[in-house]
Amino acid sequence: MSNPIRIGIIGAGEIFRLRHFPELAKIDDAKVVAICNRSAESAAAIVDEFGLDPDIMTDPHALMARADIDAVMIGTWPYKHCPFVLESLDRGKHTFVQARMAMNLREAKAMYAKAQETGLAAQIYPSLFGFKGHNVMKRLIDDGYLGEVRNIHVRFLGSHIADAERPLHWRQVARYSGLNTLAMGIVVETVQRWYGCMKTVSAQARTFTRDRPLASGQGSGPVERPDTVYVTGEMESGAIAAFLFSGVARFGVEPQIEAYGSKGTLIYNLNNDTILGAQVGADGLAEIPVPDDEVKECTVEQDFIHLIKTGTPAWTTFAEGVKYMEFTEAVFRSVERGSVVNLPLAD
Repeated sequence: MSNPIRIGIIGAGEIFRLRHFPELAKIDDAKVVAICNRSAESAAAIVDEFGLDPDIMTDPHALMARADIDAVMIGTWPYKHCPFVLESLDRGKHTFVQARMAMNLREAKAMYAKAQETGLAAQIYPSLFGFKGHNVMKRLIDDGYLGEVRNIHVRFLGSHIADAERPLHWRQVARYSGLNTLAMGIVVETVQRWYGCMKTVSAQARTFTRDRPLASGQGSGPVERPDTVYVTGEMESGAIAAFLFSGVARFGVEPQIEAYGSKGTLIYNLNNDTILGAQVGADGLAEIPVPDDEVKECTVEQDFIHLIKTGTPAWTTFAEGVKYMEFTEAVFRSVERGSVVNLPLAD
């Protein structure tokens, strides 16, 4: 076995517990040598839970400065993504960061530029929406199942913040989440994989509950991210698109990505990975199975190690992250201006 990639982790939270640590344990070529959390106690709890033996740290800058670390995995909230990624790459570390990529497009571009400058491996945790059926969707689309794509409709309507007494979440606070709102970026990332990017954006947003109680129970705080965002526009392909995102839609329909073309229709259910489709002459929509040999497995951690060792690109690249952050930025420029925004955006 070759020497393992020595990994330092900054912000070992829930996603590391549920996903990264169990998967990293399966990879012979990876070894976690240091974990940095805001408190040594929380890092120690992770170490005990998974039977690890890394150094426990509380200074992220000291972790990134270590000579015995080859790669850094960043699990913090978005407000720390850009500064930590830039420092990690500057110190010669391959770098993995959680989604969403950054607070805004300016940060995303700076991260991409630094990765290009250093030539180091850089990867973002991908959107898992549509993962299982991705290969089938790409096959159908590339084979012309839809014909000319004319309409893309995206619906992601939930009620997780419909209760006005639900405590304020960090994702609703601008200084922690930036422009990232609801499931917008993570769903658009999937749309872009299949159907490409937007050419124009026209958006409206609304915050129905403007103040929420703090989780501490001490007072309340302002809600700085919208409860609902609706977006329309033209795609680079010429298709007309509509995106509906809401966290206050009680009994909303199943989240799905719908594509309507000159020859057929494809509807992907993001909850259960069911594909419905029909072409001209069919009696109606019917389920299109995802064969076992076409299921796309989520191998994020292995992909990162493989990227470091071979340079093989892995989802999600920083270039792809810039594209979904550009969509997010365009949405909020449109909301602020009350007008159509053209893409790509000028700096």
